[in-house]
Amino acid sequence: MILGPDGRPLTAAAAEVALIDEVVGYYDDPLGYVLFAFPWGVDGTPLAMVNEPRVWQCECLEWLGDQIKDRAFDGVNPVQAIRMAVSSGHGAGKGALTGMLTNFIMSTRRDAKGTVTANTSTQLDDKTWAAILAWNNLSITKDWFEANTQILYRRGHRPTWRVTPQTCAPENSEAFAGQHTKASTSFYVNDEDSNVPEVIHEVQEGGLALGEPMYFLFGNPTRRQGAFYDAVFGDKRHRWKSWVIDTRKVEGHNAALIAEYVEDYGEDSDFFRVRVRGLPPNASDAQFIGHDRVEAARSRTVIELEDTPLIAGVDMAWGGDDNNVVRFRRGRDAASIPPIVIPGRETRDPAVMVNRLADVLSTEYGGRRVTAMFLDSAGIAGPVAARLREIGHKNVHEVNFGADSPSDKCRYFRDYMWSALKDWLLVGAIDKHPRLAADLEGPGIRPDTKQRIWLESKEDMKKRGVASPDHADALALTFAQPVKVERPQGPVRMPAQFTPAGPNSWLA
Repeated sequence: MILGPDGRPLTAAAAEVALIDEVVGYYDDPLGYVLFAFPWGVDGTPLAMVNEPRVWQCECLEWLGDQIKDRAFDGVNPVQAIRMAVSSGHGAGKGALTGMLTNFIMSTRRDAKGTVTANTSTQLDDKTWAAILAWNNLSITKDWFEANTQILYRRGHRPTWRVTPQTCAPENSEAFAGQHTKASTSFYVNDEDSNVPEVIHEVQEGGLALGEPMYFLFGNPTRRQGAFYDAVFGDKRHRWKSWVIDTRKVEGHNAALIAEYVEDYGEDSDFFRVRVRGLPPNASDAQFIGHDRVEAARSRTVIELEDTPLIAGVDMAWGGDDNNVVRFRRGRDAASIPPIVIPGRETRDPAVMVNRLADVLSTEYGGRRVTAMFLDSAGIAGPVAARLREIGHKNVHEVNFGADSPSDKCRYFRDYMWSALKDWLLVGAIDKHPRLAADLEGPGIRPDTKQRIWLESKEDMKKRGVASPDHADALALTFAQPVKVERPQGPVRMPAQFTPAGPNSWLA
């Protein structure tokens, strides 16, 4: 019941006008709206014992309000997307904030359009979307909307003012496209985002071009790669406002359950890091190369002797969605020479790749040329390598990833090269290119009856939303076979006070 200035109950029509006027005033004040719209502390409601949102939820809502004010969207000129990401342990209240945010946007913005997704259809239907419906039902604006398991929309405005749940299966990516609202807000809400495929994020970015776009990611950080990891902990965190919520610091957390976790797993375990502290695991059980090893190589500085050979590895894409990548290594140094990235669409004509690789072989890098180049032999690498040798580059070699491994500890030749790469990362140095670290940590290992190393295939990685490890495969190719030091002609001039340590002192 809404009372007028004279204290009398308003008619239904007058009450509706008064409610609209009140809600409009909260356009750039999401926290104020949430405190106004929901029955905090009201007996007989699910919020009877709660007087306001949790502290971290209030911080998120206040920050969102500041961002809305700063952008000052005028309904015509598009503004920069608002990006928020929350990584937390279980029970922190991510689902509740999802419900509050969705109701705030839908109630305060005419013709808002939104899409909600989660890592699985069960999570989406039973938890994420269920929470959105529950909070909408608690809101003072609930009668404005029609809501069911398939859609929530403003009565009388279904085509233009709506939010829908969509599964995140890669083949459903088109459901996230075309969500443009020039005069309002286009928004995306991703729950348990660690396992939402990369292709979904790519399509969602296309919905942020117009109007007043907003993008919200929530999740437990179960993986050390992917869009969610990049947004909160990785190379794209400068574009996001992120929160890392330790469940132990949240009001009303289950202390007894957390005590069990400490006893069963320990506070330093990956389980505790992910499920309680909201931090990513140090390394997945199925992950072949761990994060700590990669980070150490990224921060390491090495020095190589002048005659250490320069090796190039080339991972081929052949006109697909992946990239052709050339990477360089001199002994322990894979950081000094930047990689060369050639989009697959530019190399549908093999002659283009022949010319680009011939340029690489003819170029001096730091005063030296490539001693040996190893190419992934898939597709038509054989003819390309043959043509390069025909025009005088005799140092080009094809590598069959699927060939037998020379080591009985690895299943195939690709596994053998990656195993050598993994060992080398303990002493080597790599550059800080954003894709290399993710690519190195990307592949898992598959079970093998002979307990050999058997890496996950690129196809299987893509099925779980992990990009093809083009950069890491290119670097792995530099370990295809040993490359000898080129002996200088004539007498060797020893550095002052240098004494060879033995017969292998000149080996790379």
